[in-house]
Amino acid sequence: MQHYNYQQQLKEIWTQAVARYEAGYRQAAGFLDAATVTELAQLGLTIMDVFDYAEDYVSGGEPDFETFLLVHAVRRDYFLHQQGGRHSEQRLDPTSLPAKSDAVRGIAWLPRILPKAIAKLRGELPPEIMYGCGGDRRFLKTHNIHPAEFLRITWAYENEPERIIDWVEARRAAPASKTLP
Repeated sequence: MQHYNYQQQLKEIWTQAVARYEAGYRQAAGFLDAATVTELAQLGLTIMDVFDYAEDYVSGGEPDFETFLLVHAVRRDYFLHQQGGRHSEQRLDPTSLPAKSDAVRGIAWLPRILPKAIAKLRGELPPEIMYGCGGDRRFLKTHNIHPAEFLRITWAYENEPERIIDWVEARRAAPASKTLP
């Protein structure tokens, strides 16, 4: 994997994945060839990082390629700079996730997305859990937070969940910014 143009390589992988999913390939196993899986691993990514995003894009029109790229750029940077290019052996236990209905300070879904975002950063999501799933997207849209932005904030305060909650609370209270004419 070339680092200078990794985004172009991810675009090629994304394009192939979307085409494969549209052509009827619905299983993660064998979805990408071994060389592509190896390329992804050099960025700290897995086949599920591509499969889940392609599946949701084809099925519902989002997340788009740009979101896929931005989210996985954060994961790549964390993998290279925080983990020194070494994959974690840990996996998030899906049964440890808070319920979808749980809330903190009146903010529903936040207790659930926090451990998912940390696991995404660290490459510790199990195959059955997706960061950026439909529930995550609803939460992020409601609070006007881009999925990659939430990952960056999670990285900044990874060991201080109260600061992440403070940040989301402040974002929630802030008036929506206006678009430029």
